[in-house]
Amino acid sequence: MKYRRLTKEQFEELHQEFINFLATQSVTADEWTNLKANKPEMAEMELDVFSDLIWEGVLNKAEYLEHISPQHLYLFHLDEDEMHALVINLKNDVDITTEEGYNWLRDNLMDENVEFLQADKAYTKDKNLDKFKMIEQGAVITKGDLFKYFDKIIS
Repeated sequence: MKYRRLTKEQFEELHQEFINFLATQSVTADEWTNLKANKPEMAEMELDVFSDLIWEGVLNKAEYLEHISPQHLYLFHLDEDEMHALVINLKNDVDITTEEGYNWLRDNLMDENVEFLQADKAYTKDKNLDKFKMIEQGAVITKGDLFKYFDKIIS
């Protein structure tokens, strides 16, 4: 398994897609029931293969990631060849994960306690695995609104 198995909730959400996946493997509903009961390791393998396929599709489409912590805002634009990072560091005790803290940041972007950093980073041999590791560390896929907003301010 390249990534990680989807959660029970994710499988429930993707129920129809999983049925279609099994159909492409020529596995009927009865055969799936039999597989789960009599060859659970084979059923587990099918779940893992399906999970990897879903992750590949999601990661191929991901263009922006965000990771917000109390004093840091990490924003990533995932280009074809490299990722572009914008980092906003707070040098005070304002917690931007709260509404009050985020509003403070928005109103005080030029404050001496707000630091902007930019960097570009090449992917390793496996671009999607790089993206996945960031997600596993707490980043979420977004439409890039925050990245675009701060990119205009910094540029």
